[in-house]
Amino acid sequence: MNYYNEFDPHAAVWLRGLIAEGLIPPGEVDERSITDVQPTDLLGFTQCHFFAGIGGWSLALQLAGWPADRECWTGSCPCQPFSSAGKGMGRKDARHLWPAFRRLINRCRPSVVFGEQVASKDGRTWLAGVFANLETMGFA
Repeated sequence: MNYYNEFDPHAAVWLRGLIAEGLIPPGEVDERSITDVQPTDLLGFTQCHFFAGIGGWSLALQLAGWPADRECWTGSCPCQPFSSAGKGMGRKDARHLWPAFRRLINRCRPSVVFGEQVASKDGRTWLAGVFANLETMGFA
């Protein structure tokens, strides 16, 4: 079973509709902020999709032939803090949610994590920091 974490209520409605239509794998849609999600909330889920939007990662995994019973986590952290179109607040922006995602990754230790971020200079700097965090936690 999949876990979909999506804070935006409109996107969560889309997710539920896509699940009901069989267009993305079945799962539980959790509308809480990732900051409120605890490691114990994720027990029993094979795939966990954070900042799930309308299920892009779930669909991409299906299209790539990723087995539904193979563990993985995905996350597309909010881009506004690092987008060249944003206010340039970076880590000071309340929408910088990598620390919350990192906490869950560190505690739950998924075998595979996929993610993405905007291709701006700040986004690439952010990604380098994410890589450093993951390496410190023992992921390579």
